[in-house]
Amino acid sequence: MITLQLPFADIVQNFEDIGAKTGFTLPQFLAQCVAVTILFLLLQKLAWAPVRVMLEERIKRIADAMANADKIKKELSDAEATRLGIIQKANEQANRIISEAEKSAAAITEQRAREATRQAEDIVKNAHEASVLDRNRLEEELKRHIGELVIQTTEKVTGKVLTAEDQARLNTETLRQLGANNN
Repeated sequence: MITLQLPFADIVQNFEDIGAKTGFTLPQFLAQCVAVTILFLLLQKLAWAPVRVMLEERIKRIADAMANADKIKKELSDAEATRLGIIQKANEQANRIISEAEKSAAAITEQRAREATRQAEDIVKNAHEASVLDRNRLEEELKRHIGELVIQTTEKVTGKVLTAEDQARLNTETLRQLGANNN
C-alpha cells in the first residue's frame, strides 16, 4: 500500500502526541467550547445586556446633563448680557436725567437772574421816579417859599402892604427868573 504522506502529517502527529501527554482530547475540547459558548450567551443575556443598557442610560444622562449645562451657560451669558444692557440703559437714562436737570437748573438760574435784573431795574426806575417827584415837589415848595420871602422882603423894604395883584405879579416874575436861571 502506498501511503500518502501529507505535508502536515508531522504536525498533526505532534499535536496528538502533545494531547496524549497533557490529557487533551477533542471531545473534551468541544464540550468546553460548548460550555464557554453557553456561559458567554448567559452572561450576554443576564449580565452584560443590563450593564450595557445601564451604561447607555448613564451616557444619555451625561449627554443630557452636558446639553443642559451648555443651555444653562448660554442662558447665564444671555442673562449677563441682558443685565449689562439694563445697566447701560439705566446709566444712559441717569445721564440724560442729570443733563436735563442741569439744563433746567441753568434755565431756572437764568430766568431768576433776568427776573432779579428786571426787579432791580424796576426798583431803580421807581426810585428815580420817586426822586423826580420829590425834587419837583421840593422845587414847588421852594418856589412857593421864595415867592413868600420875596413878598415879605418887598413889603418890608417898601413899607407898604402889597395887594393880591402885586403878590401874583411878583410871584410870576420871580418864578420866571428862577426858571431862566435853572435852564
